[in-house]
Amino acid sequence: MTQDPQKLVVVGHGAAGLSAALSAAEQARSRNLPIDITVVEKSREDEAGGNTSWSPSNMRLNAADRIDPGFADDMLRACSGRGDPGYFRTLADNATATVGWLQAHGVEFVTPFYYLSAGPARIQPVGGGGVIVAKLLEAAKRAGVKFFYDSPVSRLLMAAGDRVSGVEVRRSDGVTMLDANAVVLACGGFQGNSAMMRAHFGPGAEIIKLISPGTRFDTGDGIRVATEHGASISGDWNGMHIEPVDPRSRNSAAVVLVYPYGIVVDANGRRFFDEGGGLMHETWEALARDIHFARPKNIAYAILDSRLFDIDGFERAIRSEVPPYCAETLEGLAAQIRIPAANLRQTVEAFNAAATGDPARFDVSRCDGLAAASELKPPKSNWARAITKPPFLAYPLVGAIAYTFGGLATNARAEVLCEQGPMPGLYAAGETTGHFYGTAPNAVAVLRALVFGKIAGRGAVDFLHRR
Repeated sequence: MTQDPQKLVVVGHGAAGLSAALSAAEQARSRNLPIDITVVEKSREDEAGGNTSWSPSNMRLNAADRIDPGFADDMLRACSGRGDPGYFRTLADNATATVGWLQAHGVEFVTPFYYLSAGPARIQPVGGGGVIVAKLLEAAKRAGVKFFYDSPVSRLLMAAGDRVSGVEVRRSDGVTMLDANAVVLACGGFQGNSAMMRAHFGPGAEIIKLISPGTRFDTGDGIRVATEHGASISGDWNGMHIEPVDPRSRNSAAVVLVYPYGIVVDANGRRFFDEGGGLMHETWEALARDIHFARPKNIAYAILDSRLFDIDGFERAIRSEVPPYCAETLEGLAAQIRIPAANLRQTVEAFNAAATGDPARFDVSRCDGLAAASELKPPKSNWARAITKPPFLAYPLVGAIAYTFGGLATNARAEVLCEQGPMPGLYAAGETTGHFYGTAPNAVAVLRALVFGKIAGRGAVDFLHRR
């Protein structure tokens, strides 16, 4: 008698979901196990890929086959010691093998010029996250994985004994029940859900700009359907990865990361932030969040002078295609960005008076110690070089959210947890899970989605094999 195939449903079509589906298919084939694998995706096929498709997908590795020995400890430090050591140790232990797996599927990697400032070593897929999505999708289709688009999951179905039995999908033509003996939830955080954003971050959170077109599909569906059945949650529910972007730009993730080398003023022309408080990736979340939640009109302006153009490779730190506002005088610049000219001049003059250090020390690649005089409030701890050389420049900045930190509690095997332990047959990976606290570890989001997506897919097959 032919054995009926077991069924695995993966919810989500980004890095985590595609790696789960493909790794499951490969694991099933290697064991000669009859398992039907289906990916259900909320978006249309031409929009699928979530945040991954739009991300440069920098990964915190020294090289494709080398990771820093202190990687896991660095992750815990970024999370203020509140993360799960086992989770980050597993991430470190599987990172290079996962990159090698991507390479085997045709993804090439290079060492990028990462903006301007120094920091941990990184690698990047040639073509960014879109290439990861394309290559994994191609391989998954060859491996027999089925794909359903325009298929938002509305409910997780459970059988006796709290075992997963399927998912409910609400399509334009009606409700469909998909049977499943195991499910992987990999459908993002809740940054695209206005009600959840407001509930967890307060008034104004529901109007935060989204970092990419794919971000709007991340509406917390995986978190909701699992917690309805008692899944535990973890991560920082008041945490998000948010970046300062140019609101004029039509580009995805149109970051402007030259702000440390000038000053940032609000709509009243006043400074409010230590622009030199750390390397760019150490301050951008705090700046972007402050702009959105605490500044008039939810906007600020990076003010620089023409010496920006003397910085070798400054363009790498700007993803906006729109040139900065430019004027020969501060008054002319203020008129263009519609802030009080007298305030802007007073702010710049006060900054210039405090920026008395040796400009020869100016070094964009590191914290150079070129601080403004102590009486400047707020301080400028590095890169305090007077703004004196016209033309004067201004980039508008608003906060744009990439992903939220709160999500499902999972262990190092990507199993979803409840009070009693792992929920049989239920797995989760990527932004759907809650493992970040305080700040997002730099250049890790896509890497952890791939690693734990792959672990989830293999784990689901192991679970189905034991049934």
